[in-house]
Amino acid sequence: MPRWIEVFIAAAGLVALLSFLVVIALLIALTDKGPVFFRAKRVGKDGKEFTLLKFRTMAVRSDRNSTPITTQRDARITPLGRILRKHKLDELPQLFNVLRGEMSLVGARPEDPRYVAFYTPDQRQVLAFRPGMTSPASLEYRDEASYLKHEDWHEQYVGVILPRKLAIDLAYLQQRTFFSDILIIVRTLGGIVK
Repeated sequence: MPRWIEVFIAAAGLVALLSFLVVIALLIALTDKGPVFFRAKRVGKDGKEFTLLKFRTMAVRSDRNSTPITTQRDARITPLGRILRKHKLDELPQLFNVLRGEMSLVGARPEDPRYVAFYTPDQRQVLAFRPGMTSPASLEYRDEASYLKHEDWHEQYVGVILPRKLAIDLAYLQQRTFFSDILIIVRTLGGIVK
């Protein structure tokens, strides 16, 4: 998708959703003291790190000295955070990442540097593309935490889920078109509304 179209869609989305984003921010501030946004280091295009924005869904400081992956019954997630995560509303601030050129609307989801370290040389090909707000793999693994409910969740993520997600997204990125990107965006919006 041409960059100018992504910028237009991201800017239009932020303008259209402004009052909704303000309501979410106020709810976070009123229900759980602490910052409204969560800033996370992620690996982007060409392996460059950037700061990904999300609405904060976990208790303050719960991300320090702990895993970046959330499991099905993760006690760190706030009650409001569960709702935001279920409907993917915590991801909306990433429209700012799209405006800044760090992300695309469609592309492999950006990964934490700790997990990029596990990428094989073939898997690192995904870093030739800007990461996205949505992707075929994120649609397939929409409820990823439900796969991570056993004690061996780390091995399950690194050994099974992460390689599958990377394979799905890399195959897509290597043959993507403008219209396939539009279809992924429509499917993502449909999943949120549903």
